[in-house]
Amino acid sequence: MLVSLNWLKNYVDYGDLTPEQLGEKITKSGIEVDGIEYVISETSDNIVVGYVKECEQHPNADKLKLCQVDVGEEELLQIICGAPNVAQGQKVVVAKPGAVLPGDFKIKKVKLRGIESNGMICSLQELSVGERFVHSQYAEGIVVLPEDAVVGEEVDALLNLDDAILEFDLTPNRADALSMIGVAYEVGAILDEDITLPEPTLPSSDEKVADYVEVKIDDLEACPYYGAFIIKDVEVKPAPLWMQNYLLAAGVRSINNVVDITNYVLLEYGQPLHAFDYDLLNSKEIVVRRAKEKEQIVTLDDQTRTLSEDNLLITNGEKGIALAGVMGGADTEVNDATTTILLEAAYFDGQVIRQTVKETGLRSDASTRYERGIDPNRVREAGIRACELLAKYANGTVVEGVAEVDELDRNDWTVDINTQVVNRRLGTAISNDEMEAILRKLRFGYEVNGDDITVTIPTRRGDITIFEDMLEEIARIYGYDHLPYTLPANASKPGGLSDEQLLRREVNGYLQSIGLSEAITYSLLNKKDASSFVSPELSNDLKPVSLAMPMSEDHQYLRLSLIPELLSRLTYNVARKQANVGLYELGSVFLSEEQEVTKQPKEYLRLSGAITGHWLDHAWQEEVKQVDFYVVKGIVEGLFKYLNLDVTYQQAKVEDMHPGRCATLYHGDVAIGFLGQVHPAVTNERDLKETYVFDIDMEYILQLDRDPLMYEPVPKYPSILRDIAFVVSNTVQAGDIQSEVKRVGAPLVTKVEAFDVYTGDNVKADEKSLAFNIHYQDPNKTLTDEEVDASMKEIVTAIEEKFGGYVRS
Repeated sequence: MLVSLNWLKNYVDYGDLTPEQLGEKITKSGIEVDGIEYVISETSDNIVVGYVKECEQHPNADKLKLCQVDVGEEELLQIICGAPNVAQGQKVVVAKPGAVLPGDFKIKKVKLRGIESNGMICSLQELSVGERFVHSQYAEGIVVLPEDAVVGEEVDALLNLDDAILEFDLTPNRADALSMIGVAYEVGAILDEDITLPEPTLPSSDEKVADYVEVKIDDLEACPYYGAFIIKDVEVKPAPLWMQNYLLAAGVRSINNVVDITNYVLLEYGQPLHAFDYDLLNSKEIVVRRAKEKEQIVTLDDQTRTLSEDNLLITNGEKGIALAGVMGGADTEVNDATTTILLEAAYFDGQVIRQTVKETGLRSDASTRYERGIDPNRVREAGIRACELLAKYANGTVVEGVAEVDELDRNDWTVDINTQVVNRRLGTAISNDEMEAILRKLRFGYEVNGDDITVTIPTRRGDITIFEDMLEEIARIYGYDHLPYTLPANASKPGGLSDEQLLRREVNGYLQSIGLSEAITYSLLNKKDASSFVSPELSNDLKPVSLAMPMSEDHQYLRLSLIPELLSRLTYNVARKQANVGLYELGSVFLSEEQEVTKQPKEYLRLSGAITGHWLDHAWQEEVKQVDFYVVKGIVEGLFKYLNLDVTYQQAKVEDMHPGRCATLYHGDVAIGFLGQVHPAVTNERDLKETYVFDIDMEYILQLDRDPLMYEPVPKYPSILRDIAFVVSNTVQAGDIQSEVKRVGAPLVTKVEAFDVYTGDNVKADEKSLAFNIHYQDPNKTLTDEEVDASMKEIVTAIEEKFGGYVRS
């Protein structure tokens, strides 16, 4: 909404406030002022109205005119002008000698082709008028002023050069501020100033409107009010200059006096109006009805619109003459030959208009106001105001009466507030008297009963329906700057991370520190990928959930694993010459065992990674390390060590994984994921080289009571290292022996590391030799060989009993 401050002055006095100061007050009261625009960028003095008494050809120049101009002084000014449209008898804009035009252009006596010139006849551009404020007829040449312009007066007020325009950024609920009267109410409330509103009246006439037209409405819910006014003997001509200036300031181009008056009242009252050429109606009735399916109408923009039964149509009883609330029809458009007008003032349901706009793609100033809601108490008054202006500025004769159908609800409504509740909500101490003063500024009716106040809401404020709306009104008029700064009265506690947030931060920190990059991939996959790489601990009955209305077949199923999309991202990067890529994702999978999903699948948090290429590539040191099983196993081991958790591994076979290079992760006896090499057939299909992945159930990790990492002082006493090799069955896992050694040797055994696996000579075919380093240390004393020997004996006995193993000699 563009608000001309000169126009606004007609309704409310904002005193000596500058546009910037007024804009700041309006913004602080809840309507944001996006910007301020001035009609001219620089002001000038000695710019007055002049009358061209004589205009002759310059004797020494074909394109110059020699003019004698009256500027209200004793002597005429002789001015040489090169404008093609200057002529005798015109009233023009004259810069007298001594004037300084924008750009520091000083006007003084000069000689042009041997003849003296005393001043300058100006165009709007020479006065630095902004392009959008230049009237179309004056885009080229000088300004020709109206005949009633007073010679010698300054032109600032006449041409609206001293105007400033505020641009409002209105929220959809503030439909009341889509009119100058609504803005006047707002500014009046902010400044506590009286407002002056138009009081239009219909002139009397010998003729009755019933002799010209009758109104019928088929759908009273969509159109509870329709009023038709008749104005005859109209003279179509340009609108008065002041009205054109106001319309230009509001961003509306001038067309003719009839159309300009309907637009002026639209901006003044916020009530859309439409003028039909009565003689082109070919009917004495207006019927408002729903359009027929596929019915067509040609609108004012010369476009043929195909309508549906959801659209409301204004007809002459047979065919459509206007698309209700949106745009008039081309067949009944006002033109230069129009002498009689039918003026429409109506109330259309906002939802119906919104549906029409949606279907036709046609939006207008009128439809915007109907969609947001108009004041039912100003519909008829706006029509009367337009009739008054048409009689004055189009020389029209208004036929007495209004042809109308009126089922419109114009009743106000009430909202109850309580002073104590308001103060408790706002943290203020507003007294009853101050509360009443605020309501008076808003021009709301009210009744007081102690601390209880019943507020009567005028129909112009359709956005206020509940207590919270009234609370906002009180707060903004009281002043947001005056609201006290207070801490919440409720008990508070320090902020912190949730368990999931903390886990995410720890995982992200670790994986990024070792060189992996986080990826965020699609949750929707094709059917094949959605069912692949499912971790073995999950149920075999899981089926990917299909969307009812997928975007495409490639995005139809909710994923059961993060790995397929990570592999797709590897393929994408490798195809772009990024051979060494390591990605991870911490995201959700969606699990459901229902064949036909009737409820939302459950989301489970999982962590997956995919790595291909070189893990180390140090060209200068000639050191290259290809990604392999032990690299990815080391990543996972490092992560769990960082999380202060112990895991073990068991060789496993997982679909789409290499059968000999895949392991299941266990925490205690619970399987929590897997890691290993992707099957070569899968990597070949995806144009990848040797690739390794891991997948971990983070939902399970979240449920664990993890011991926090604690600082341990550097031991004062030396450690003892013993090596031992056990011969065990090929089916025994090294990790199981490692765990057993730790258990039996605790607390003296601090670390157990497997360093060798041997099969071959001196070892049976179904057996293998596993060698371990066992670290002993006591933080409180130096261990003796006897203590270590005793512990080693217990370990050997435990391994013999549990795994049937023996010490290799």
